[in-house]
Amino acid sequence: MDRTTRTVEDVLRLMDGLFAPEADRWTGGAADWWDGFYGDRSKAVPFFVDKPDENLVAYLDHGLVTPRRVLDLGCGPGRNALHLASRGYEVDAVDLSHRAIAWAEERAHEAGARIRFHRGDAFALAGGVLEGPYDLIHDSGCFHHLPPHRRISYLRLIGRLLAPGGHFSLTCFAAGAGGMGSELSDEEFYRRGGLQGGLAYTPDSLRRIFSDLEEVELRRMRDEPADAPCFGESFLWAALFRRPAEADGAR
Repeated sequence: MDRTTRTVEDVLRLMDGLFAPEADRWTGGAADWWDGFYGDRSKAVPFFVDKPDENLVAYLDHGLVTPRRVLDLGCGPGRNALHLASRGYEVDAVDLSHRAIAWAEERAHEAGARIRFHRGDAFALAGGVLEGPYDLIHDSGCFHHLPPHRRISYLRLIGRLLAPGGHFSLTCFAAGAGGMGSELSDEEFYRRGGLQGGLAYTPDSLRRIFSDLEEVELRRMRDEPADAPCFGESFLWAALFRRPAEADGAR
């Protein structure tokens, strides 16, 4: 009999266990699942391409963000980290998958890019290996694979690592975008014991979740043709938020 739950972190880990490892991509067998996903590099997966997000490029080109230090959350094969490094920024990039990090390191070596790659759970690494403050935190597809209760951990990470006046850039599944991302209620995910491929969000839900940050832009990502220099799919939101300059340090 286990009666050791006494902290918020204990409760979060207990709720992690409600998701079957084969259905959940964050807890349980998450790293193994993603290693399998990245095992075949020839698959027709949109974000396997070696090109950055169109919204990230736009933010940089238009001067909306002018970072020095950047954190790429859920970096995958490193496409956004490589672009950021090519523009002279100091980049940390983290992912759960060994195979994703290995692929990203290969790309960085071929490009002669200097990027600090980290394999592991970003929540556990925050404040240690991942040491802020970062002027920009960019997440392209990590947030929508978190179970609802782990938004608490995610917001704590942003609060701990994002510099006052810094920017948080996000792409995630958009509700009403033709079936990409589940539109079940938060409660229903726990009833079913899985994330159904990822969570879709409405603009109002994103604004509510990130209400401690100032909204700079929230739009659908632009579709980009196959021969374009950037990645873009309209089933995703492209959001940019700013942390108030007078914000505290860790929450």
